[in-house]
Formats: sequence, structure tokens, C-alpha cells
Amino acid sequence: MGSSPSDSFRPNTLVLLLAASLTAMVAVVFARLAYGLILPSMRAELGLGYRAAGNLGTISALGYFLFILPGGVAATRWGARNTVIGGLLLVMLGFIGLAVADSHALIAVLMFALGVGTAYAFAPMLSLLVTWYPERRGLMIGYMTAGIGAGLFLVGLLIPWLIRLFGAVGWRVSWGVFAVVAAVAALLVLVGAKDPPVTGATGPQKRTSAERWRIYRNPRVLTVATVYGIIGLGYIAQAIFMISFAEASGVTSTTAGWLLSMSGLLSVITGPLWGLLSDRWGRGNTLLLTLSLLTIGMAVPMFSQTLPAFFLHFLLFGVAINGSFTMVQAASTDQVAPQYIPVAFSFATLFFAGGQFIGPAVAGWFIELGGFQAALGFTCGVLVLGILLAQRIRAFPKELAVA
Repeated sequence: MGSSPSDSFRPNTLVLLLAASLTAMVAVVFARLAYGLILPSMRAELGLGYRAAGNLGTISALGYFLFILPGGVAATRWGARNTVIGGLLLVMLGFIGLAVADSHALIAVLMFALGVGTAYAFAPMLSLLVTWYPERRGLMIGYMTAGIGAGLFLVGLLIPWLIRLFGAVGWRVSWGVFAVVAAVAALLVLVGAKDPPVTGATGPQKRTSAERWRIYRNPRVLTVATVYGIIGLGYIAQAIFMISFAEASGVTSTTAGWLLSMSGLLSVITGPLWGLLSDRWGRGNTLLLTLSLLTIGMAVPMFSQTLPAFFLHFLLFGVAINGSFTMVQAASTDQVAPQYIPVAFSFATLFFAGGQFIGPAVAGWFIELGGFQAALGFTCGVLVLGILLAQRIRAFPKELAVA
């Protein structure tokens, strides 16, 4: 969709991809998902109750949810590169603050800042990447989301090691290490990224309210956004509760950790492959396949709570999750002209953030009502709705929805 920017104007591809992958790692894994691993020792030292600890994670998700759309608007006004750098610097300051904070109120403010910084960093970075490479956007997004899988594998090894090495303050050291990586990511974006000519030729421009609402109300954009929300709901429920389900079913914590690491590594490898396939086979076709694999993977532990069943679950999840992310992210950018990509992707990500925000509460309610199987049944039902919507995406015309 749209013409490709001239190779002579493009930034160095390897540096840009490294910057994008590190941005994804910092914004998604370090700022959002690593909290669950750091929480036990952090809670023990600070004397936090389980409700207070859970509320901190919710506060971070709330910051992300509230500032997704402003992040996209900021990218069109100030440029995607500047917005990403600002978001990463805010995340870095949040990490530094968490490394030294003792007050629950201050930690709550810092967790909110992590959510805001993530909103300003992730979506504009992806928008910048796909605007430079419209003809290979699936592959490029796949490489960027590979940073998420790599980050999950890294924190699974790094955080326990730091806590063993530094004892009670190991969780503080972990936040400090995250701050260093965030600074490196911001520096890479500064030196290795630039806004493409579509915004750079005349300077970044503020999009009017009428222009934004053209995007928000478009049926094709809404369809893609709804699928992204479905993936967000299923993804966060799996991330929070599946290890607990495996351990409650007799899988040892060590084995469960290895299953999670295997899933992370698979997502690193398969993300770019799914992206490349979608560039050639179509977003809708590939999304339909990845969502089908996710649904099968979610359904297996409903019927069997054995080690082979959980192995198959984490195998299919690792193979398909980054593919699903990549497909829906690329599809959201396919629907609009290049200058509208930050707004369209931020709007779709708002649905993803909403799914992540309500997912833990809904899954927790189903677990209390009917056990882990009930929560998985609900998740499978929602994913089936995503499969039906993917059929609609397959039928989208090639013309832009918002030109």
C-alpha cells in the first residue's frame, strides 16, 4: 500500500531494526511484562500486600491505555522519531525511580509513567518502521516483535540470576539494568532513525479532529482493531495464569520456566517468518492461520492437564503469538495512507490495551467460578470470534480505506 521511500533516503536498515527491536523489548517486556517476575522480591522488601501489588500492575496498564491515542497524535505532530525518544526517556526515568523508591505512592506514580512511556514509544516506532518499508511491512514488524520474544527469554534468565546475586536488592538492580538498556535504545533511535519523507518533507503536521475521526469510524480499521483487542485479552490472560495452571496440575516450576523460555525463543524465530509469509500470502490468510493455531493451543490444556499437553500449548503459543501480533499490526497500517499510520495504529493499539486491561480481571473471575478450564474456555470463545473477523479481513479490497 503506497509507494516505497527511496533507498537513498532510508536510514541504515540493520541499525533501524536493532533500534526497533530494543524499543519493543524495553517498552513491552521490561516496562510491562517483567513486573510479574520482579514482584515477589519487590513485594517482600516493601511489605506490599497482594492487592496493592496487583493495583500497581493495573496502574501501569491504565497509563498505557489512556495515552495510546495521544501517543499517535504526538507522532504526527512532533515526528515519530522524537516521540519514540521521549517515550523511551520517560520509561528510563521510571526505571531509575523504581530502583531507588521506597514509598508506595511514589512507586504508583512511576508505574503509571512506565505505561505512558510505553504508549509514546512502541506504536510510533512501529509506525516509523512500516512507513519506511511499506512493501515489506510484515517482515519488518516481525523483526521488531522478535524483540519481545528475546526480551521474555532474557528476563527469564536475568532477573532470577540478579536476585540470587544481589539478594534483597536484586529487584532494584533489575530496574537499574532496564534503565541502562532503555538509554541505549533511545540513543540508537536518535542516531539510527529518522522520519520518512511523507512527514519529513514538509515537517510533521497536526492531524485535525475530522481526519482522526475518519480513521476511527472506518469499518475496516474497526475490524482490525477489534481483532487486536481480542489478541490482547487472550495474551495477557495466558501470560498471567498459564504458569500457575501448569504448576497446579503437577508441572514443576523449573519445567514450567523452561516451557516459557521455549515459547519465547520460538516467537523470536517465527515472528519474521510469519511477516514474510503475510507479505506474499496476504494478512487475512496468515492471520486466520495464526489465530487458529492459538485457539488449538489454548484448548489443549482444557482437556488434558499433563506435561505433553502443556508442552503442546506453549509450543503452539510460541509459534503463533508473534505471528498474530505481526498480522494485526501490519493490517492496521495497510488500511490508511502513510501520513495516517501513527493515528490508525495507535487507535488499534487502544483496543489491545483495553483487552490487556480487562483480561486479568475477567480471567480471574472465570477461574474463581469454574477453575482454569473455564477461563481457557472463555479465551477460546473470544479467539473464535477473532477467527471469524479474520475472514472479513481476508476480503478487504486492496484500495486504502482512508486515502
